[in-house]
Amino acid sequence: MKIHIHTLGCKVNQFESAALAAILTRRGFTVTQEETGLDAIVVNTCAVTAEAGRKSRQAVRRLKELNPQAVVGVCGCWSQSDAGAAGELAQIVFGSADKEGFAQALENALGGGGGQVRVDDALARRDFELLPAGSPEGRTRALLKIEDGCVNFCSYCIIPYTRGRVRSLPLEDCAAQARELCRSDYREIVLTGIEIASYGSDLPGTPTLTQAVVAVAQAAPECRVRLGSLEPRVVTEDFCRELSALPNLCPHFHLSLQSGCDRTLSAMRRKYDTARFTASVELLRSAFPNCGITADLICGFPGETEEDFSQTLSFIEKCRFSSMHVFPYSLRPGTRAASMEQLPRAVREERAHRAAQTARQMKDRFLKEQLGRTLPVLFETQENGLWCGHTGNYLFVYARGNGLRNTVANVQITGVSDGALWGNILL
Repeated sequence: MKIHIHTLGCKVNQFESAALAAILTRRGFTVTQEETGLDAIVVNTCAVTAEAGRKSRQAVRRLKELNPQAVVGVCGCWSQSDAGAAGELAQIVFGSADKEGFAQALENALGGGGGQVRVDDALARRDFELLPAGSPEGRTRALLKIEDGCVNFCSYCIIPYTRGRVRSLPLEDCAAQARELCRSDYREIVLTGIEIASYGSDLPGTPTLTQAVVAVAQAAPECRVRLGSLEPRVVTEDFCRELSALPNLCPHFHLSLQSGCDRTLSAMRRKYDTARFTASVELLRSAFPNCGITADLICGFPGETEEDFSQTLSFIEKCRFSSMHVFPYSLRPGTRAASMEQLPRAVREERAHRAAQTARQMKDRFLKEQLGRTLPVLFETQENGLWCGHTGNYLFVYARGNGLRNTVANVQITGVSDGALWGNILL
């Protein structure tokens, strides 16, 4: 029987969809990228914003129209937060946990059984759900989820309520899964989680994120190791000293910024200010020369004045990010920020447009700084006769060559075009 899995949202959702695909394949189902002729539809949903919830519902409706006889299952954060609405669209409704149970419920429904709704209290969870690590078919980079949950309770975010408290994968399991991924011929492992900076706070002995990274890097020395999104306060002198000693760590760090104005950061209930964020950036640049530093930015948060936003623009220019994800603030019902006075949509979008322009200028400068350098590139795909891949500092590169998929090669950078680098492979 054919099943299609449609995924919305973050890398954790991507990891869990890949794990679900592995579970279903083990049960004898065919997981396909095709969107028609299906026996079952799975939509792994997102609830980080109201817009994400809308897109989740839209995806379910679209796939149902294409496959009116298919069994429909939804899981993820949106169905966790609104199981009632999800139940109006699907026979099988789970939340953000229990992928084995979800697969069993799908199998039962496909065998003629009835539907099932099973959504728990996320905040009551205490155990880490161990799932097979990997990636969607055809990828050369694998995702390894080492942490789940968050207890930061930022004023704009509902995720602690859909994911629960911090749960971590024990160090020995981090290493074991990394070794297996290396044996499976992946060349890069991306460590992901809802809030990986909190890794280990729930485990005996409270191991740190640094220890988890070291365990993975040493267990899979032939793989590059890349970190997912980081809370800035995890970047300390010890963090930089220990990780800079790892030869296979990618020099790319995604820091969760959200605003460059202290007043707005306080309203967001973030746990750092711009001074602490600046210190993190300086520590990383000192320990990892030519590293890529990327960030997220929310524009038009409730109460943000034009002066506040001007401070944010000045701050991001000071940080010189290599790339940014820029979003206009999107109201999420159920969060503290939803009850604050909202800025007009036009103001939020206009500010996001200005910030995105600044981000593009910074990226262009960083790309030009790579000219003449020799950078290691993991080649992943081929387009129009050119091989494409990513550098360690997470820049996209085109080069000519033969049979380069899933290999790392040194490339001398010779050009910049359309947000990417061009270069020649050094033999």
